[in-house]
Amino acid sequence: MKDVEIIKARNTLSSRAKTNLTKRLRVAAYCRVSTDSEDQINSYKSQVQYYTDLIKNNSEWSLAGIYADEAITGTQVTKREDFQHLINDCMNGDIDLIVTKSISRFARNTLDTLKYVRMLKEKGIAVFFEEENINTLTMDGELLLVILSSVAQQEVENISANVKKGLKMKMQRGELVGFQGCLGYDYHPEDKTITINEKEAEIVRYIFKRYIEGAGGSVIAQELQNLGYKTKRGSTTWAETTVIGIIKNEKYKGDILMGKTFTLDPISKRRLDNFGEEDQFYIRDHHEAIISEEVFDAAQEILKRRAKPRRLGTDGKREKFSRKYAFSCLLECGFCGGTLTRRSWHSGSQYNKIIWQCVTATKKGKKFCPDSKGIAEETIEQAFIESYRLLCQNNKDVLDEFIARTEEALSATNAGKQLAKTDKDIKVLEAKRTKLVDMHLDEIIDKATYEEKYLVLSEQIEQLKDTRRGLEEAAETESTMKRRISEFRKTLEQNEVLDTFDRYVFESIVEKVIVGGYDEDGNKDPAMLTFIYKTGFKNSVDGTTYKPPRKNGKATKRSDNLCSHSTDEAKSTCSHYSNDTCGVRGAACP
Repeated sequence: MKDVEIIKARNTLSSRAKTNLTKRLRVAAYCRVSTDSEDQINSYKSQVQYYTDLIKNNSEWSLAGIYADEAITGTQVTKREDFQHLINDCMNGDIDLIVTKSISRFARNTLDTLKYVRMLKEKGIAVFFEEENINTLTMDGELLLVILSSVAQQEVENISANVKKGLKMKMQRGELVGFQGCLGYDYHPEDKTITINEKEAEIVRYIFKRYIEGAGGSVIAQELQNLGYKTKRGSTTWAETTVIGIIKNEKYKGDILMGKTFTLDPISKRRLDNFGEEDQFYIRDHHEAIISEEVFDAAQEILKRRAKPRRLGTDGKREKFSRKYAFSCLLECGFCGGTLTRRSWHSGSQYNKIIWQCVTATKKGKKFCPDSKGIAEETIEQAFIESYRLLCQNNKDVLDEFIARTEEALSATNAGKQLAKTDKDIKVLEAKRTKLVDMHLDEIIDKATYEEKYLVLSEQIEQLKDTRRGLEEAAETESTMKRRISEFRKTLEQNEVLDTFDRYVFESIVEKVIVGGYDEDGNKDPAMLTFIYKTGFKNSVDGTTYKPPRKNGKATKRSDNLCSHSTDEAKSTCSHYSNDTCGVRGAACP
């Protein structure tokens, strides 16, 4: 066995950063106060002065700077500018030691505290906490730091819980909490009351009046902007969401709901909409109303009809709106790339006409998409029939393969099986709930345990019932789709064409439709309809060929969609007439 010479350790980790023992340490101080009250501001100034004197009076230290954040919370370091500046200077090698009053002044989040301390430790930079007497470069420093920073974080959480409890007690007593005024009302902080601002109230009444008359949120927003009305913040720009928010606000009928949002936790400070996770407090006839209850309720009914309620899915996310019309989300403007929305022209009259228009032109103004034109829904339907006929003639083999894949995908989803499983799960939970009731009656479990478990089981059953309702709709749609696809396959096998527009055939094979575009010569053609299929094929159809006759036009008999000039009495006047037919179809003939 060979002799081993042991070389004893003679340095500490902190000495690694010191290349010159006679060199004075560059010391920076960090201080912070959480609020901007007068007492806290005095405390802030005192801390700055204290650390300036402390560092200057130590012969081994040189002042590297005083970093201070005023009226900033300690729970989120990203919001403390001077703290971030301090860390950056440390990483640049400008500081050797940081002095701060306590762990709670540095950070109240355990993870953030350890993250920055370890980052600085790797650079050989120590953090000294005065109150706890901890130097992070010593061996026992980090252990104490973990324990004490956890205590600091727990203190923040306890304070937050107490504040929440206090706010709930105030709301329960009917005191206003968190309200700072809204359009139509002025808030008076001295007595926490709200009164009507008559000038703003006129805007609120106008919004409700127009909404009940049938105008949508975007239309009302545009009208308010044109009229020069200002928002509560003084802006003349109105958004659709602002208008809808006013329609939903119960304050305008004299009531008030508190607890609409809540803070998730005191560390991230994320605020979420309250969907029943926390208590809410509703007060009727709290203040003078701007809108009568009848008008408010009428507006809510319209709101419900226009916006189908979305249920929460099993993952906690809201379900997407179902596509009400065949062309919803499938029409794209060929000029600006925006989507097309369904609109009704001359609604309620004999000239009523359903058309699709570029949303950019309708919401922002025609100048933002000047080349797009409204196109009749009937035109798109008839154009698809022609496009489909052309596709079947040239690509029957590819369509056969595509339909086979579609049938396979429908079989894989099998909403029917999921529905059966959900029914079974509901029965199991209902049996558990019945057993729970029996156990309570037999005094096997106490009342508190019974109520807690009964509530949980009831909530689970209701969630499954909501899921079942969705699956029932999906199963019905799936059944219809399978039937339609089967009919579609028969149509292909018999080499037949569609006589009328079939939504299920359209949705099964079409990826999207581009409305408007450019012809071979580069000229703009707003009536061009380009059908892009899921198989990868596409073709274009001239929309003017399928333009429906005008309802207010002269009642002249037409044949085969030809212009009226093909009749005997008009042959002599029509320049398009040739060989007993007019060469120009429909409305294209002058």
